[in-house]
Amino acid sequence: MGINSGQGEVMSDSRTPLYAISVAADLAETSIQNLRSYERHGLVEPGRTEGGTRRYSDHDVTQLLHIRSLLDQGLNIAGVQRVLRLEAEVAGLRASLLRDDAGPADSASGARDSR
Repeated sequence: MGINSGQGEVMSDSRTPLYAISVAADLAETSIQNLRSYERHGLVEPGRTEGGTRRYSDHDVTQLLHIRSLLDQGLNIAGVQRVLRLEAEVAGLRASLLRDDAGPADSASGARDSR
């Protein structure tokens, strides 16, 4: 799927690079200069064509909307970097817990449940 242009929200989590920088800026309701700045600061990593042209995915646009929201709430770029790192860490920990919980039942998991 693509973008819900009425709300500026991404309807899928596709990581396929699709959008040129001008389109991504419009979808994220920000400027091209901001997108370049976010990339320089490591906040987003768009795909590149063989010729080096940036291409943004639906996932990238979702990330850009989140970045803009954090900035609108008063965070600076360093604060946004920290929030994004912490969110990624939490997501990784959750995935790890889900993998552990989905694993075969053994005496260790039974002991954990009895605490």
